[in-house]
Amino acid sequence: MVLGVSGGIAAYKSAEVVRLLRRAGARVQVVMTEAARRFIGEVTLQALSEQPVLTDMFDLGAESRMSHIQLAESADLLLIAPATADLIARLAAGMANDLLTTIALVTRAPLLLAPAMNVHMWQHPLTRANLERLRLCGRLHLVGPGEGSLACGDVGPGRLADPAVIVAAAAGLLEPKDLAGCRVLVTAGPTHEPLDPVRYLGNRSTGRMGFALAAAAAARGATVTLVAGPTDLVPPPGVEVVRVETAVEMEAAVVARYDGMSAIVMSAAVSDFRPAAVAPAKLKKEPLGESPSVRLVRNPDILAGLGRRRAAAGKGRRRGAAGRGPVLVGFAAETDHVVEEARRKLREKRCDIVVANDVTAAGAGFAAETNRVTILGPGDACEEVPLLGKDDVAHRVWDRVAALLCGPPVEGIA
Repeated sequence: MVLGVSGGIAAYKSAEVVRLLRRAGARVQVVMTEAARRFIGEVTLQALSEQPVLTDMFDLGAESRMSHIQLAESADLLLIAPATADLIARLAAGMANDLLTTIALVTRAPLLLAPAMNVHMWQHPLTRANLERLRLCGRLHLVGPGEGSLACGDVGPGRLADPAVIVAAAAGLLEPKDLAGCRVLVTAGPTHEPLDPVRYLGNRSTGRMGFALAAAAAARGATVTLVAGPTDLVPPPGVEVVRVETAVEMEAAVVARYDGMSAIVMSAAVSDFRPAAVAPAKLKKEPLGESPSVRLVRNPDILAGLGRRRAAAGKGRRRGAAGRGPVLVGFAAETDHVVEEARRKLREKRCDIVVANDVTAAGAGFAAETNRVTILGPGDACEEVPLLGKDDVAHRVWDRVAALLCGPPVEGIA
């Protein structure tokens, strides 16, 4: 793919865009405008992309290796981040007065723009007209802009979208659409079980794995609902987000949306217990030598409940078929006997797939950007996934789900 960088203050964020694209496995050819070179150095982007950065249409050395025409014709996506008001205007006018605009005029690949500019530039009628003109060409896709404080001091829309959101949008245009027509639900993050108005019982989950699963499913064409516990992560674009706090709230949100789902992936780290009663005021320290006691009760086992519900619909069906119950995917975060515990969970909770990981392993625990998992399926199916980014792990999981959705009817899985 080609990543175009135009000349705005947000150009420094293009380095993170390149890093995330490369981590996702994309081959990235960076093309910079002359103005962009005033904001970020070519050496940085070259080191991250592992490709020479192209800036000059008349660079004979670059032309001898790959002409701008060949580059434009071979690109599967042209992503421009940031896309300034000036760059958008030149694209809309069909200009080809530098390497980037020439590539944009030649390529027939999808054009994904991540606008970044002053709020008044973004809201100007000419900018809106330029975008509408580009839309008429049938290849334009937009991601952002975000809203907030801008570099100039103004507040409003015009900020470059978060790099992770940009990369998710790019993936959505590149990934196979094998989940098109499917409705899927993903749970993510921890649950917080209040002790009093200040304190709660919780766990170390950040929701990264669940958010990656939601983004990957959307990229593959699914209609995605993400039921998220407390987390600060930015939701993937194009995904319906349902915010919950407790296990009981998460159960209610999932059960209410069960009907019509092709797959439900329970990646949330749901608290097993909650306080039997929530104190109406902040609990005070006990006198020296005394310790307060809190009585705990079990939270609902959401995944087991879904398994029982699906079993009641009858055995022998195509997984994910309308009215027959969704593919069920559970997660098993363990500290010992990882595969054995996951096998037990697969059997007892009537899952189709269980994704197991050792949360004590380096790079595979909570809050990490990577994961190392074992994917268990029907029979003796077992796939050891090496340490990968959570985005890559998410696609491995959806590969398994897609295979079940497209496979023949299965007897006796309930």
